[in-house]
Amino acid sequence: MKILICASEVVPFAKTGGLADVAAALPLALEQQGQDVVIAMPRYKCVSEKKFNIKSLKKGVSYSITGKNIKTYFLENEAYFNRDNLYGEKTGDYSDNLDRFSYFCARTLELMKEINFKPDILHCHDWQSCLAIIYLKTKYAKDPFFKDTKAILTIHNIGYQGLFPRDQFPQLGLDWSYFNIEQLEFYGQISLLKGGMVFADIINTVSPTYAKEIQTKDFGFGLEGVLNKRKKDVFGILNGIDYNIWNPQADKVIARAFSADDLNGKAVDKEDLQKLCKFPLRKDVALIGVISRLAEQKGFDLIAQDIEEICKMDLQLVLLGTGDMKYHLLLEGIAKRYPKVVSLYLKFDDELAHKIYAGSDIFLMPSRYEPCGLGQLIALRYGTIPLVFKTGGLADTVSKDNGFIFSQYNKKELLKTIKEAVKAFGNAKEWGGLVKKAMAYDFSWEGSAAKYIALYEKAKTKK
Repeated sequence: MKILICASEVVPFAKTGGLADVAAALPLALEQQGQDVVIAMPRYKCVSEKKFNIKSLKKGVSYSITGKNIKTYFLENEAYFNRDNLYGEKTGDYSDNLDRFSYFCARTLELMKEINFKPDILHCHDWQSCLAIIYLKTKYAKDPFFKDTKAILTIHNIGYQGLFPRDQFPQLGLDWSYFNIEQLEFYGQISLLKGGMVFADIINTVSPTYAKEIQTKDFGFGLEGVLNKRKKDVFGILNGIDYNIWNPQADKVIARAFSADDLNGKAVDKEDLQKLCKFPLRKDVALIGVISRLAEQKGFDLIAQDIEEICKMDLQLVLLGTGDMKYHLLLEGIAKRYPKVVSLYLKFDDELAHKIYAGSDIFLMPSRYEPCGLGQLIALRYGTIPLVFKTGGLADTVSKDNGFIFSQYNKKELLKTIKEAVKAFGNAKEWGGLVKKAMAYDFSWEGSAAKYIALYEKAKTKK
């Protein structure tokens, strides 16, 4: 099959979240299973010509090769994409995002004709690429080049919908007839995600449980009705992780490599992390790691409520991430009051992330909702036991067999579960068995890619 991956961010070129990881890893896994894949994304300022060996294809289009022969095509537009950030500043989104991403989507489809890549599947990710699906099914509906192309939309987080004012609709180049309650209109605004959902042949999201959750009022963010109408076309496939990157046996960043058969290295990595965090060097204390966006969705409302009680327990806590200023300020104050218990890093730091995954005993991820989650999958690989709220991809990947899970979202249950995990850590023999069991789980992209190929085949049968 010929597959076009259309995404607004792709590792290693540009990243703000897990979408970029998926848009990079899935094509590699598809290529290994014999598929012909190309990727299209905007040419942002951060896409360095020297760093990524970028080559020019034609005016306004460049490319780079990953895998054996996957071409990532960069759609260039100085006015739209030569900016410091992908979607906006700290003060909010860029005011011309509708123009930026409508240009990207329209230009992507035209490029396929120019390079004569006739996709069997157009696979779009989140609202930024939804207009590629909308244009495919409207402007290009009678174009013979795309007559056999089917569209799949992957929703990574339904909370981000690409909402724009009604008066910007003419900028899309679509007939006003599409601005209606059944298609692109959403409470008086344009919703690009809704449009993508309506026009896609198949809708999927990044875990089976999240696919069910978003069809409910609690998790659907107002789009549950659209999904319920199309429930036969809604699927969930777990993201995988790249074990070439996340592998404790071959990780060059951590102090010492280790495996399930030889956990001595993990003890060395814990000591290395304790030194880095200026913690007391104790083997007998549970070291809890957090790598996250500091936001309510990620469970920081619960952490904030419990933080004083957590700090009074016999544990160590290292946090890495950035997010809402209220959590920055709260955690900075806590770190000053409890320097032997809390170590705080308000930044993105890939090397430190590797050290936290390897050196921690427990990985805390109490998200209120989590479409898939990659942190718990990486933690399992490093023998760092996840502690999670039962939701979305966390519910699909963590159980009492490989972690700690609480099912009522409140501070009492979180604190109770942390205490349970810390107590369990005190039994060295049983904990060692849990660590080995956790490391045996396989969440590689190979299995997920096979499921995507089956989904593509299903899409091809749609009329």
